[in-house]
Amino acid sequence: MSRASIICAATCVGLALAIGITATGLAVARDPGLPNAQRTPGAVNAAVTAASVRSTICVVGYTTKIRPPASYTTALKISQLKSGYNYHGDTNTRDYEEDHLIPLEVGGNPTAVANLWPEPWGVTWNAGKKDQLENALHRLVCAGQVSLSTAQSVFRTNWIAGYAHYVGR
Repeated sequence: MSRASIICAATCVGLALAIGITATGLAVARDPGLPNAQRTPGAVNAAVTAASVRSTICVVGYTTKIRPPASYTTALKISQLKSGYNYHGDTNTRDYEEDHLIPLEVGGNPTAVANLWPEPWGVTWNAGKKDQLENALHRLVCAGQVSLSTAQSVFRTNWIAGYAHYVGR
């Protein structure tokens, strides 16, 4: 096997691990910056459509109006952490942000449990990194450069890969 083939093979294996599959198709451990796909598949806000972005997500202050209260998200975070949705057994609520998988900025559902998860802060791919991608995709959707459905799909599938594409490393 040539050196180029070995490098290519290593790159492909690394990519497969990053997206959570192996050569046999079996799932591998997910990056802790990604939610459990069974528990948090994502959910969209029915009021936000391609036709309504100019009167919803692209209006300054829109997300403030629809964001659920901290009493709701904190109670949900506590419940999720106690039920095992935590990082290495850590159930300290300060170590997590209750985050919307599909962000409100690109039409995520504000209160659906399927769209909220306790995202750990103490990992490389944390809420701060995800916020950068949220802001970038929000700007692109409102500028008409990325469709609403594409932006939502980035978060639903693998926001870390989306970060590399839309924000860079």
